[in-house]
Amino acid sequence: MASPGSLRYASGMTKPILCVGALTMDTIFLLEALPGGPGKFLPLDAVEVAEGMAAAQAASIARLGGDVALWASAGDDAIGDRLIAQISAEGVDCSRVRRVPGARSGFSTIFMDRRGERMIVPKYDADLMAPPATAPDLSGFAAVMTDVRWPGAAELALLAAREAGIPGILDADVGPREVIQRLVGLASHVVASEGGAALVTGANTPQQSAERLSSGHAGFFAVTAGEKGCWWGSGGTVRHTPAPQIEAIDTLAAGDVFHGAFAVGLVEGWQMSETIAFASAAAALKCTRFGGRLGAPTRPEVEAFLAR
Repeated sequence: MASPGSLRYASGMTKPILCVGALTMDTIFLLEALPGGPGKFLPLDAVEVAEGMAAAQAASIARLGGDVALWASAGDDAIGDRLIAQISAEGVDCSRVRRVPGARSGFSTIFMDRRGERMIVPKYDADLMAPPATAPDLSGFAAVMTDVRWPGAAELALLAAREAGIPGILDADVGPREVIQRLVGLASHVVASEGGAALVTGANTPQQSAERLSSGHAGFFAVTAGEKGCWWGSGGTVRHTPAPQIEAIDTLAAGDVFHGAFAVGLVEGWQMSETIAFASAAAALKCTRFGGRLGAPTRPEVEAFLAR
């Protein structure tokens, strides 16, 4: 990891980032152990939090001092009202959130044990994921961050980013292989989870996935692999940044925090080694806190963590 003195983490962001994709209401239960069968289980803790990949990324960017807007879908129901209220309260511009008449907003129930292992049961109304009619207006935006949960919108946004000459970042998490492959080809920057990268490349390890992406993707790529660190590069070069050593209690939304921090460093013009170190530290800090994206750190917290 780079030394703290070499990092330029004072906020230099002047234009916002547009996050595109999932917005859901998550109910997270922390249990001593995951259920092994039917029964009644009393949680150690529980929270209800507006999440989804794009929403969590947007909230993380805001906590890190970034200017950010969200393009997502919600129903015109009470859950949708609460979703927008929670994400707006983080400082995210939610004016572009599409409200679908008669649709039920996305929600999920998550069971998690003390080790961070989890069971997720999501429900998405198909109408919410219908492709939008037009591409977003990217005037004034510095970058676009997309996930794979709303592929029609992600495709339009990445194409618009390419036309506008700004970074189009893809969070290549686990999803339909054909969807991920199509979006990877449109993104200037691909930051993939270990599972998502394996789906695209067919590799057995994150390092192998990165090596195959280095020859198959024209832009920047990274493969995040939790405690094993991050493999990243461009132009045929692969580098490895180790993960900070922490005691993880909740890895939910850690990838979203990484992506948000990555986008901040990218648009502020940091060296890529600094950006990856900062994103790794932000994700590690989040893993020490229960509550999904509620554990996302602020910029001063990440700086202090790196200084230690």
